Amino acid sequence: MKTYIALLRGINVSGKNQIRMEELKARMLEINLENVRTYIQSGNLIFNHIGSSHTEFESMIADKIATDFGFNVPVLVKTAVEIDEAIENNPFISTYLSHIDKLHITFLSGIPEENSVSELLAVTDPSDKFIISGDTVYLYCPNGYGSTMFSNTFFEKKLKRTATTRNWKTMLKLAEMMKE
Repeated sequence: MKTYIALLRGINVSGKNQIRMEELKARMLEINLENVRTYIQSGNLIFNHIGSSHTEFESMIADKIATDFGFNVPVLVKTAVEIDEAIENNPFISTYLSHIDKLHITFLSGIPEENSVSELLAVTDPSDKFIISGDTVYLYCPNGYGSTMFSNTFFEKKLKRTATTRNWKTMLKLAEMMKE
């Protein structure tokens, strides 16, 4: 049985798309996800399952939320191995370890096309930095994620992929929970 995480985008933000985590957990058990756990109110679901692909899980979870809660949210699913690799490969850790509260990871719904990445690399900011590696974007935002131009919407428009971001502390906690 594999461990997965579903990263939901846009729930419990600014009073919109409200879902209590206990209710979300109960609904996910109805679609045969096992050992479902949640972390904070922002849509992090850890679960176990014996099969299926990422896209099947993404569809199952998104459909269940739409049916039971009445709104659509993007869902990205990753394995525990993929989360560990994303953490291990963060190119900003060695330089900004003392500023881990300024580090974030944005996951994309797929590897973007080369021409989109090339165009994006031309965009710069005097303080914020990003590095794209496959379907993962590593961010360093010294003034905080709330003030960066490198938001989910920015990456979605430029890379034509769904995006969802988590801060470094959340990523470390999720990785820990996936090992439990």
